[in-house]
Amino acid sequence: MKIAELLKEKVSYSFEFFPPKTEAASSELEKQVGELADLKPSYVSVTCGAGGSTRNRTEELVLKLNQELGIPAVPHLTCVGQTRSDLRTSIEQYRDSGVKNILALRGDPPKGESAFIPPKDGLSYAAELVSLIREIGDFGIGVAGYPEGHPETSDKLKDLDYLKQKVDAGADLIITQLFFDNRDFYDFKERCEIVGINVPIIAGIMPILSRKGVERMCGMCGSRVPADLLKKIYNAPNDDLRKIGVDWAVEQCVDLLKNKVDGIHFYTLNKSQATRHIFEQL
Repeated sequence: MKIAELLKEKVSYSFEFFPPKTEAASSELEKQVGELADLKPSYVSVTCGAGGSTRNRTEELVLKLNQELGIPAVPHLTCVGQTRSDLRTSIEQYRDSGVKNILALRGDPPKGESAFIPPKDGLSYAAELVSLIREIGDFGIGVAGYPEGHPETSDKLKDLDYLKQKVDAGADLIITQLFFDNRDFYDFKERCEIVGINVPIIAGIMPILSRKGVERMCGMCGSRVPADLLKKIYNAPNDDLRKIGVDWAVEQCVDLLKNKVDGIHFYTLNKSQATRHIFEQL
């Protein structure tokens, strides 16, 4: 089932995983996926590594989740390092394997590069990738949204314009980047409505597990840490950080559900325990 169709029936709960790079990591991920599968997620998404470095592993994990474990899996597909022909091949393979949804992303620049440069005969924008996917198959297509604005775009109105281009090209849902203040999410939703973006918007939530982790993630995506949360993080012993992160995420989720969010997407970092604790408290 397409995710947008599922959202007409109920609020979705979903998890994001990244492909393992070693046999040991693969075994550990299989265990974590099994634990989270017990929670009966609406779907899971599988990332593509920096610069498209794990493209084959992404495809393998998506097919395994779909076919062997029966969990609807959504592959991330990026423009990085791929020609239009490469992308067409990947999309056709997903279509022929029964994959129903794709998350279409421009992708981050490869490691060591500061700016995104499309390959020869490649695509420059996520909106172009959405159009290509729509041309090839009857997929549900998700795209990324940035409640606090894309870190590469200082003009927030222009950022909304780019998002609308992706929706106008055929995207039927938006999954947001992580955020820690729900007011940013509600403001983003309202701004989307003003410019005519009317597809479901799924909230991206990542529980904080460590100080280094939150610093790394916020440095990458530009998310703001509210002063109240920052104070708790830096005043707490290391042993308490996981509980602080889980409790904050629970408060976010409860508030989002009260305000009739379309869905919640958990950035798990391939760890099930924190996400399970959030579900238990919800």
